[in-house]
Amino acid sequence: MTALRVVLADDQDLVRAGFRVILGTERDIEVVGEAGDGLAAVELAVRLLPDVVLMDVQMPGVDGLEATRRILGEHPEVRVVILTTFDREDYLFEALRSGASGFLLKNASPEDLVESVRIVARGDALLSPEVTRRVIARFSEPRGPRTSSRPPQLTDREYEVLVALARGASNAEIAAELFLGETTVKTHVSRVLTKLDLRDRTHAVVYAYENGVVAPGSA
Repeated sequence: MTALRVVLADDQDLVRAGFRVILGTERDIEVVGEAGDGLAAVELAVRLLPDVVLMDVQMPGVDGLEATRRILGEHPEVRVVILTTFDREDYLFEALRSGASGFLLKNASPEDLVESVRIVARGDALLSPEVTRRVIARFSEPRGPRTSSRPPQLTDREYEVLVALARGASNAEIAAELFLGETTVKTHVSRVLTKLDLRDRTHAVVYAYENGVVAPGSA
């Protein structure tokens, strides 16, 4: 089994050491590099092409959000999890817009840290249901008149799945609502993401609200 390759980016040596110890106990995870600032993180990620970068937000010089944009601008296949001690919505939404696949507070458990690496490495998004609800609430705020816009490249069923995603529904909930099997739902979700050029289901939620697929307050 090939280990998942991880780069740690944090300006605090002690934090990186703690993460390294936690991840180092897992057979399927290998820490291949460490960076103390955003610019070094970009250089390491571009050179090493890890599976996952665990990225702090506040670092000297280039911050974690800008570093994420630079890394994914060159190598969109790399997955980035934003790590921060600050439970701030502006960090959350900027992280999503930067292309990050996850957002994790530093007070998360060691088990959550390990699982975050595995989750984003397999192509899924790392956002708790609570955070997803915050995304929905943010984009449901009134912003003036907006007409519903249906992406023309989606089939009727794919459009229904996108609308359900925008409400924060799980695959199981979508399956029950649309009378489909969960495997079929997963296939539809995958096609929606591919056709709309979205990284994961969380970005599908953001897309739906920003592009008027779902009207504000309709969730």
